[in-house]
Amino acid sequence: MPRALLARYAARIERPDLRLSQSEELTPNRIKIEVLSGLTVALALVPEAVAFAFVAGVHPLVGLYAAFLVGLITAVIGGRPGMISGATGALAVVMVALVAKHGVEYLFATVVLMGILQVFAGVMHWGKFIRLVPHPVMLGFVNGLAIVIFLAQLTQFKNPDNPEQWLTGLRLYSMLGLVGLTMLIIWGMPKLTKVIPAPLAGIGIVAGIVIAFGINVPTVGDLASIKGGLPSFHNPFGTGEGIYPPAMLAPFTLETLWIILPYAVILAAIGLIESLLTLNLVGEMTGHRGGASQECIAQGTANVVTGFFGGMGGCAMIGQSMINVKSGGRTRIAGIAAAIFLLLFIVAASSWIEMIPLAALVGVMFMVVIGTFAWNSLTILRRVPKTDAFVILLVTAVTVYEDLAVAVVVGVIVSALAYAWNAAARIHAVTREEDGAKVYDVEGPLFFGSSDGFIELFDVKNDPDLVVIEFARSRVVDQSALQAIEAVALKYEAEGKKIQLRHLSRDCHKLLTKAGHLIVDSDDDPDYEVAADYSVRTGILGSH
Repeated sequence: MPRALLARYAARIERPDLRLSQSEELTPNRIKIEVLSGLTVALALVPEAVAFAFVAGVHPLVGLYAAFLVGLITAVIGGRPGMISGATGALAVVMVALVAKHGVEYLFATVVLMGILQVFAGVMHWGKFIRLVPHPVMLGFVNGLAIVIFLAQLTQFKNPDNPEQWLTGLRLYSMLGLVGLTMLIIWGMPKLTKVIPAPLAGIGIVAGIVIAFGINVPTVGDLASIKGGLPSFHNPFGTGEGIYPPAMLAPFTLETLWIILPYAVILAAIGLIESLLTLNLVGEMTGHRGGASQECIAQGTANVVTGFFGGMGGCAMIGQSMINVKSGGRTRIAGIAAAIFLLLFIVAASSWIEMIPLAALVGVMFMVVIGTFAWNSLTILRRVPKTDAFVILLVTAVTVYEDLAVAVVVGVIVSALAYAWNAAARIHAVTREEDGAKVYDVEGPLFFGSSDGFIELFDVKNDPDLVVIEFARSRVVDQSALQAIEAVALKYEAEGKKIQLRHLSRDCHKLLTKAGHLIVDSDDDPDYEVAADYSVRTGILGSH
């Protein structure tokens, strides 16, 4: 899959006029755009945080604390400007089992341990392994996330008084009409003016219409009331008054560690995978590169702090990141502003935020879905290799029906197996005569997948007494390849025939045990390394 494909997709959904170079100085107009973009993101964060807290089975403030702290810390020290982090559904669905079985205190301890694991991954520079995610997996990821975001918004069409029932009658038609109006405003506003971010304009106008005409549709307050509302100075943990009480963590004992460790590992992996894939996507759109290890450290630091302050933890949010980028947010100011606005909503403006109709926020998220889904992937499915097309569809489906971490792992494994199969099929040899000897010019990589095919290339019984195996156009990759070379050498020796091995790397000279004396040294031997040194030293190789 060409890298330019994802770049073209990113360019299609961005605002080129708002792209900010890393060397460009901040101007009053740029700061205004960043602050307004942050306000838009904050408005969208409120119902998301409340909804994800509801999914995890905790109080809304637990989700809001996470959205504020994780969003603020990652905005300040994260690996890429423009990204938005907070409480996410991918983490919430894992947390719900822990909360139901052990209680919220164990959740906070898990979030702290999750953060420590993520910081460790960043210090070890494991974030660079995100490069191993192929582009078909990336396309499946964005498509799956778009579908997940879309399906998550459908729950807003349920009756707040009875979440098991869907809206009907006038309330449903009003909801659909307001959603459509919000989407129309977001689509048309940039054609009229770019002074105000289109999503913010859509939320403001629709909220004004609902309040002015008293339209009976679900609001943010209706959603929050299911879990106790959005109180400004309420402490759900009973540890004293104040908006940020210390969380009541489970006791740090060995028993606690064994309970929370599996959850922490899963949450850390999901959080990093989603964050790093979002980092890559935002990077394609904004022209930034790098920052994977820094993002791991930022996510981990944010989760450690959040756990101690009674938050449910979080990671990068692709939906809110897309809102930010499309609204013009290109620097850290937008993320910091979003976190500060969110805190202000909690402290002083919860009653106003509760009046915002969910229809306006659903309309914003639907536009995010349209912008996030890689529509051109539907047309290229017939033009790319079948394995790539299968991976795109597979990752999309697993993301929707399971979770992001599983989808990415499955996609990478399938892509790796497909590559190994194709590479294995490329091993072949061209034979020629040279001074009475038969020369096998081996072409293609020699590794575990092609080792059996390599052995089958040779006609041991009918070959002459002297055989030369030429590796100039091949590469020995692993221990299985070395074992295959040993096996071929033993077959010729058993027939009483002489064999020579040419153009093997210096490390192959050392690693081959029985066939090492058959190598013909040359000044132009390659110098690549074979990842089998441990196997030879421990006696795994050459045990015939």
